[in-house]
Amino acid sequence: MKIEIAVLSGDGVGPEITAQAVKALDAIAHTFDHTFVFKEGLIGGNAIEKKGNPLPKKTLTLCVETDAVLFGTVGDTRYDNLPDVKTRPIEGLYELRKHLGLYANIHPIKAYENLIDKAPLKREIIEDTDFYIFRELTGGIYFGKKELNAEETIASDICEYSKTEIERITHLAFKTAQKRNKKVTLVDKANVLESSRLWRKVVSEIATEYQDVSLEFLFVDHAAIQMILNPSDFDVILTENMFGDIICDEASVISGSYALLPSASIGDRFCMFEPVHGSYPHATGKGTVNPMASILSAAMLLEHFNLQGEAYAIRDAVEKALELNLVTPDINAINPLTTEKVGDFIADYILNPEDSNINFENIHVGQSTII
Repeated sequence: MKIEIAVLSGDGVGPEITAQAVKALDAIAHTFDHTFVFKEGLIGGNAIEKKGNPLPKKTLTLCVETDAVLFGTVGDTRYDNLPDVKTRPIEGLYELRKHLGLYANIHPIKAYENLIDKAPLKREIIEDTDFYIFRELTGGIYFGKKELNAEETIASDICEYSKTEIERITHLAFKTAQKRNKKVTLVDKANVLESSRLWRKVVSEIATEYQDVSLEFLFVDHAAIQMILNPSDFDVILTENMFGDIICDEASVISGSYALLPSASIGDRFCMFEPVHGSYPHATGKGTVNPMASILSAAMLLEHFNLQGEAYAIRDAVEKALELNLVTPDINAINPLTTEKVGDFIADYILNPEDSNINFENIHVGQSTII
């Protein structure tokens, strides 16, 4: 298969981690006889600096003309404390999602066996946790009308959803649940919000089309509690934009490392894959950032194109790196590898899965077979 991929490395540690994802995809292409064509584009702070725009027209065109987007991170401390700045790096990501119609943000949440004891929650609570969060990405309070009165004493943000916006992500969530444990949990605040009541109505109607999938409802405050007390009870969580933003971050503690959380943003035509974490500008260029979320996002890219065996090969390599403790300082503070060396091992394991012991020794003496 040939896939053309727009690579938007972005800001901060984005270029470092994205390079490791590309490395893993190159190893997949070699092993499974595919052709992946990578085309780079500017976005975020780097794009503002070079083009005066966080999403240059050339970048948007590139994304439209390729099959998928592999995204890094956006964020630049130069813009954080300047309230009068009109254009910020994050706006490039928001505009890209909008132009590509990426309405479904998908977060897999998994408790990795080799990291369970490093997680802040007890083993007996998070063991066997494996669920997906489907967050609606282009509607709700983040995109609603915003107002501030002349005296700057009253502000408002409108949370608005249409039936169509709810329907399209709901079908994706139910179809995913059919392939898993056949349960969808709608997280809302229907006891207070009219928009949540519309969500319940629409989702309940669609649920009748999926007789093999059970549907349950949880208010977002109760869902936040249950995700900590009984995370393994969930299969597919479906929710609106702001609630999804919050509970995705909450769920990150389950994996044992925030740096292992990939995501996919899906629309009717376009798709984008990115790590959940931010740009970590303080770690830029130090070779200490964990690239696994970016690499696992590449696995989600492969899965989107129905390359299931290829996606498994990447995940298996990540699991092997965790098993052998071939990881960055966030997981192994005593004898860590650099960002690049972790990427080297994962790519090498994809190419030579039977030679893990040799790979282990080679990487520690700086002789990885990936050049």
